[in-house]
Amino acid sequence: MPSSSALSVQQLAAFAAFAQTLADSVRPLSRKWFRHPLDVDTKADESPVTQADRQVESALRDAIARHHPQHGIFGEEFGASHSGAEFVWSLDPIDGTRAFISGNPLWGTLLALLHRGKPVLGVIDIPMLDERWIGAAGSPARLNGQECRVSTCSELRNAILYATSPDIFEGAELAAFDALTGAARMRRFGGDCYSYGLLASGHVDLVVEAGLQPYDYLALQPVIEGAGGVITDWSGQPLSLESQGRVVAAATPQLHRQAMRVLGAAMT
Repeated sequence: MPSSSALSVQQLAAFAAFAQTLADSVRPLSRKWFRHPLDVDTKADESPVTQADRQVESALRDAIARHHPQHGIFGEEFGASHSGAEFVWSLDPIDGTRAFISGNPLWGTLLALLHRGKPVLGVIDIPMLDERWIGAAGSPARLNGQECRVSTCSELRNAILYATSPDIFEGAELAAFDALTGAARMRRFGGDCYSYGLLASGHVDLVVEAGLQPYDYLALQPVIEGAGGVITDWSGQPLSLESQGRVVAAATPQLHRQAMRVLGAAMT
């Protein structure tokens, strides 16, 4: 089977331009609902969902169907369609719904394009801050059009570590996370996908999370790797649709290895 590298630079550039058009098109829709009255429902996994989530994903799906009807889609709110297609879009319309409904602007829209199951393009769009990271396989990651780069932090004791919330860790995961943060310079919570953008721009050194779904992490990989960082699951494996939702993103390979050792020792 040909690898994702079979895609030409021109193809990836065209898909990246389309992804930015998608993100542009739904920014006004998500902004319209922010800090306005919302009906909040609870899904089967106890996560919240609003009409903003559903409307943004519907708009994204409609646009993809019009321009690339042969592509598959894997979305948070409406599931998978044509998931066996050569190209599949992963959509998280409002990543950070809890932040969204509580008036915190650090939520985003996540878009990823998978080619034969591998993420080759990722967008982290933060509508309320007018910030957008985009990464494509083989190209530098960019923030608002300018190349961005991870920090040079290589020691866990010097690392600034982020996670969305301590509540995402359970049992042995929480013990492992506490062991890791106890060895880091500092830990901070909040941010959802925004934390990964901060890592890609060199402000955060390490992001560690658990309980994520594919639409939460697939867009992150091209951005983090395009900025020079490392992102895997807790076993050190590349992220995919089949990953278990535990993510480690680090500024440098050395820092990633140290984080993996601490997590592995605490989980055994």
